[in-house]
Amino acid sequence: MDADKVFKALADPTRRTLLDRLYEKNGQTLGQLCEDLDMARQSATQHLGILEEANLVSTVRRGREKLHFINPVPIHEVYERWVRKFEHRRLSLLHDLKKELEGE
Repeated sequence: MDADKVFKALADPTRRTLLDRLYEKNGQTLGQLCEDLDMARQSATQHLGILEEANLVSTVRRGREKLHFINPVPIHEVYERWVRKFEHRRLSLLHDLKKELEGE
């Protein structure tokens, strides 16, 4: 995993919006993704290119259409490396506090 590319891709609110749209309905065309967005198709294509480069989005051609699909694996890898280890410590502290307060 290239974490730098994933973090760069996730740093932009427009790219997060595109990922949110794919989460809601996977397999959308560029036109569908651009609906209600205040940007040109060319700008959306550039954002999708960055998401593809970070492996957050994959594409499949169906005839003349290019469908975009979210790939959650890089986000999960970021979670495993950067979030989960901190979450474990916090949960352990809360567990210990609960035991102490309950007199166990």
